[in-house]
Amino acid sequence: MKKVILTLALATAFATVSAQTTSAEKESVKNINPEFNQWSVELAGGFNKPMRPLSAGARTAVVSPYVADLGVRYMFNNKFGIKADFGYNSFTEGDDSQSFDTKYYRADLQAVANLGRIMNFETWTNTLGLLGHAGFGLGFSEKTDGAYAKDRMGNFMAGVTGQIKLSNRIALTGDFTTILNAKQDLGFDGVSVPTKRGFGGVLFNGTVGLTVYLGKNEKHADWVTLVDKDVIVLKDRVDTLETMLIDTDQDGVADYLDLEKNTVSGVMVDSKGRAIDLNTNNVPDELEKYLTANYVNKNDKSASLPNNELIKNLINGGYVATYFDFDKSTPSNVSTTGIDFVLTYLRNNPTATVDIIGHADELGRSEYNDKLSNTRAANVKNILVNANIDASRLNIIAAGEDTSVEKDSEGARKLVRKVTFRIK
Repeated sequence: MKKVILTLALATAFATVSAQTTSAEKESVKNINPEFNQWSVELAGGFNKPMRPLSAGARTAVVSPYVADLGVRYMFNNKFGIKADFGYNSFTEGDDSQSFDTKYYRADLQAVANLGRIMNFETWTNTLGLLGHAGFGLGFSEKTDGAYAKDRMGNFMAGVTGQIKLSNRIALTGDFTTILNAKQDLGFDGVSVPTKRGFGGVLFNGTVGLTVYLGKNEKHADWVTLVDKDVIVLKDRVDTLETMLIDTDQDGVADYLDLEKNTVSGVMVDSKGRAIDLNTNNVPDELEKYLTANYVNKNDKSASLPNNELIKNLINGGYVATYFDFDKSTPSNVSTTGIDFVLTYLRNNPTATVDIIGHADELGRSEYNDKLSNTRAANVKNILVNANIDASRLNIIAAGEDTSVEKDSEGARKLVRKVTFRIK
């Protein structure tokens, strides 16, 4: 029966969660995904290797100095962005080459992809990153030694940049880039060479540099992990669903459907979480059967008393109580059943009165514990008064410390931090 009830509760709760408005979901997205910086400045320098075109007999060193690069980048999110960068290359002869000295300048606009975030580097490191970049631009070269010559061309470039985060403001970078020049009339040595009109020029750059992150937020887009909106919405719905399915009294009926959230543990309930009471004496049938079988002396006249009188004897015998956490004066959430039990009895017996007897364990000063036991009884009285029981029917008794259990036993002390009742 409980499985059926739980299944129905799950289906109902899911339908309820699905109908929630999107305003809370949007707020959740904003809270989980932090604000981040989007601008950065990049400065790098290193070596280059021009491949072609070069005139006959001209060559550079295998690793030829030098190249400098300056870029300004803007990230739309933590995965994609755009940057403008400016480069400068110097070409000089290597061993067994005719002498030359040329310069190459370029300006490019490139798209940037944060491959580290795309490939989820954050699952194993928050220090290493990888960027990919590619774009188009214009180049200009000039020969400054001997006969002056110059050349203008278009270019396409693409490369990868490795990152090591030094702080939230600075990252160390290492970049390898390939540049393809189109309509290049002069070789990299400044000598006119026959070329194709397409992307015939090939240049490799390798640089090391620093990236400086700009902005008021703690982290830059390069290093933040953003959760997909749909994932956040789904997570929020699951969290809400789990909250709705909390079953405080563990009777198989979720709290949001439970009309009796403090049902005595273990008793049978109906589909709305109410204890089964077929004889309508306000005592759950299973509890009544258990109490009668275990706590009523078969030779005692009370066994033959009417149910109402039997309930009174059970209350006065201490079988109905409410319990408190250490040094607390409000009943624990799971022990208000006793108050509800007495409340039901008083409502069904309007002439009855009750002593509310507060108790405390032995820890602490006796004067303090006397006051605490009185406060506990007074708080229970207030609960009954707020439930529309006339205060004149309720009498507070401060019993103080209960010395009937071992003082050093925490488990035993829990049994005496309580309020009991005596019906009159």
